[in-house]
Amino acid sequence: MAAPAFAQHHARLSADLADHLNAGSQSIDVIVHGDGASVAALARRYNIRVKKSLKEGAVLTVNAGQLDALRRDDTQDHLSGDIKIRSIADVTAEAIGADQVWAGSDDVAPLTGSGVAVAVIDSGIDTRHNAFLRERVIATHDFTGGDGVDRFGHGTHVAGIIAGRSGRTAETREYRGIASGAYLLNLRVLGDDGSGMASDVIEAIDWTIDHRQEFKVRVINLSIGGPVLQPYRDDPLCEAVERAVKAGITVVVAAGNLGRTVEGKSVYGGITTPGNSPYALTVGAIDTHGTPERSDDTLAPYSSKGPTRYDLVLKPDVSAPGSHVVSAEASESYLSKTYPERHIAGVGANAYMQLSGTSMAAGVVSGAVALLLDQRPNLKPADAKAALQLTSTFMPSAGLVGGGAGEINVVAAVALAEGYGLQATIIADESVGTAGFFTAANASAWIKPLARRQTTLGPNTIVWSDTIVWSDAIVWSDSPTRSFGPTRFFGPTRFFGPTRFSGPIRSSGPTRSSGLTHCPQIESLQ
Repeated sequence: MAAPAFAQHHARLSADLADHLNAGSQSIDVIVHGDGASVAALARRYNIRVKKSLKEGAVLTVNAGQLDALRRDDTQDHLSGDIKIRSIADVTAEAIGADQVWAGSDDVAPLTGSGVAVAVIDSGIDTRHNAFLRERVIATHDFTGGDGVDRFGHGTHVAGIIAGRSGRTAETREYRGIASGAYLLNLRVLGDDGSGMASDVIEAIDWTIDHRQEFKVRVINLSIGGPVLQPYRDDPLCEAVERAVKAGITVVVAAGNLGRTVEGKSVYGGITTPGNSPYALTVGAIDTHGTPERSDDTLAPYSSKGPTRYDLVLKPDVSAPGSHVVSAEASESYLSKTYPERHIAGVGANAYMQLSGTSMAAGVVSGAVALLLDQRPNLKPADAKAALQLTSTFMPSAGLVGGGAGEINVVAAVALAEGYGLQATIIADESVGTAGFFTAANASAWIKPLARRQTTLGPNTIVWSDTIVWSDAIVWSDSPTRSFGPTRFFGPTRFFGPTRFSGPIRSSGPTRSSGLTHCPQIESLQ
């Protein structure tokens, strides 16, 4: 009798590694998983050089033959290339209601993000700029081997959007970050040309996790992105984001600037990594057209649209102003010297410039999260995401795959977190509604756990888990998901994780679940 045949192990390869293997490349940087001892053993086994050690793996430099050996090694479930990561490069505060949050009201004290630290993982911060005086930048670490100085200019601009102090130029215009009371960590991962390696970003995220209590880090801003080359579960960048969120850090990520072709045609599925992670708070960009009113706001044509490649996760989560945003200009940086026409006002340490991109929009949202955490320090990352999604202004012209829940409304999010429910607010003399009615379950059942006056939010009390339940959506649940009211789905819906409903479900499309689902009644609307 012949011996039984067993399929040989093959680790999953990211798309770039598969191309290198087929091409017979001789120098490939591969991210592997394992502790120090197992990585060292792996390198010895195949005579491979360890280029860089990571907290939960390493970067190995291999040729195609060694890559083939690695993918057959049963210690590796999946392998990823150390891909290039790039930066994703007024009236902004008023447009999202932040000016009202700064001023406070009879019911809510003024908020500035005080006591909250935001880690800016980018090209560095020009700490000489007056926007960052008063010891606002409390830590600097350069993962590229440099000195933390921003010679590209992108990180300085993003940091100014998040927490730049109020500054006046000679032209008497005032420019202020969304959360000017927040602290910043300057974590440099991008070089002088605005690009860097995924492994440096991973190292910076893990460093932030390790130092989160020392510096009171509650938010990571990633205004960077790279191509999606594998499912998010196999992507080491997405794995790092997941670790950060599970450690209690809200990770805000730019959606990417791949929303259209050079011919101007819309592109779908262009979300970049790690914005494709369900754990990330992924941000699209809005063009305010230079006014604080929302009636003329549109989705910026460059803003990447969902769903995500491979996994079809509905992204972005929210949108924020990202076009023509004015913020700090890094002196003598690449951007300031290459694009002098984008200079707006001031000179030297008081200079300001105008940039556009989902990078800028992500900075706006990071500042908004800092304001929420100033008010409610116990908010978990999922809570902060939910508060912003529920109170966003949905944009029908952009759709869910373009603008997500819609344009954020900070004053409404603060009111929701304070316990006042979903309320219409006034922004620039216009009444602004919320996206709450687009959610699939009774919103009032979700608001109560979020309110300070009701209860502290527990891990299993909110229906969004990682995202709001939208029609035609994939619902990601890493903890049991519950709905406490009648729930209606108006399109195909998939659940990944245990799901419990205490009220009837009505569905107009097929509903599939990969985990235990309990409900008393399901009714088809087809």
